Parts: sequence; structure tokens; C-alpha cells
Amino acid sequence: MAPDRPFEIDPEEVERALREMGIEFRDLLGKAGDYIDRASVSTLASLLGQFVQPERTRPPKPEGETIGETGSGVWVIYSIDDAGEARVEQVFPSELEALRAHRDNTDEHRRVRFLPYGVPATALGTP
Repeated sequence: MAPDRPFEIDPEEVERALREMGIEFRDLLGKAGDYIDRASVSTLASLLGQFVQPERTRPPKPEGETIGETGSGVWVIYSIDDAGEARVEQVFPSELEALRAHRDNTDEHRRVRFLPYGVPATALGTP
């Protein structure tokens, strides 16, 4: 057995087979392109419909988007006094910035929360 042909296959035969396979594949792609060009939209949709999973229907949301989903609001660091009233100390545009500022907090009455626009700060005092 020769070291350059371990399975008694001539490298030239492999190259010829790959070249012929490439030519046949190119011809097949050309025929598929011609078919797609001639096909109407409904034919193409029915052809692709065999391979694509139908989209699952999702139950509708009970309401429209919530304020938190649209992102219209701010992140606040606030504290609650002994009477249960909230007082905003700092306002941040993103949660990450608020959490970084609140990272070294040792006061148990000081918290971070999302406050939607239009909601009064007194709502923070209620649990």
C-alpha cells in the first residue's frame, strides 16, 4: 500500500468526482432558480410551507403595553421614613446606573425602583 493512497483511491479520481459533483450541483441550483422565477407567489408559498413550521398563536394580552415594557420612566433611589412616606433621593435613566449608585447602601430604608412617568412619588411608599 502506498503512503499517498491508503485506500487505493487515486487523488485524481477524487478531484474529478468533486469537479463533476460541483457542476451537477450548479446545474441543479440553476434549475431551482428558474422554477422560482416562473412560480407564482401561491406556488412558492405552498412549496415553502412544507418546510416552515406554522407560527403558534399566542393569547392576546389583556391590556396594551405596560409602562415598564415601553420603558417610559426613570429608575429612582428613594428612602422611606418612619411614617411610611417615600422621598426620592436620586433619579437615573437606566437600572444599571441606579444599581451601581446603590451598591454600597447600608440603610435598610433606602431602595431602588422603576418609577413610570406620571406616577407620583408617593406611590413608592406603598408596598
